[in-house]
Amino acid sequence: MFATGVTVVTTLSDANEPVGLTASSFNTLSLDPPLVLWSLGLNSSSLAVFRRARYFAVNVLESHQLGLARQFSQRRPDRFANVPLHPGLHDVPLLDGALAWFECETQSAHEFGDHVLFIGAVIRCARVEGSPLLFRKGEFAISQTFDDDALAASVRSRQHLT
Repeated sequence: MFATGVTVVTTLSDANEPVGLTASSFNTLSLDPPLVLWSLGLNSSSLAVFRRARYFAVNVLESHQLGLARQFSQRRPDRFANVPLHPGLHDVPLLDGALAWFECETQSAHEFGDHVLFIGAVIRCARVEGSPLLFRKGEFAISQTFDDDALAASVRSRQHLT
């Protein structure tokens, strides 16, 4: 039931090949210093690459980038096929058209249960205006902003139900 933003986390392999995957487990950890976190399943084919990577980028997807979210969530070797991108710091790929980018240096990776939690120090970030792609209840969604009157009416109607 909890909605999260959808991201594509990217890095470079030891052979300087782009590696990326869809992740909805991204969040901020600290503002001072700026730290972010995300997690990756132990069964991921990309886990070894991310464990070795010194740098990674988190690309926050815009609502029109559903196709990219699906493409990077599939187990296939050509996830970057026909994907417009540009090099970020340390040549880590950044996806064109993303809503925001967080370019990070890996600070730590900790195994918890069936996932590895990656913590990154934000070196540089940027954003543009737009609407984020969301993931909730096992499916993709878009956000909707309520004006104050609509939100108040919604709260009032829910109070009558309880």
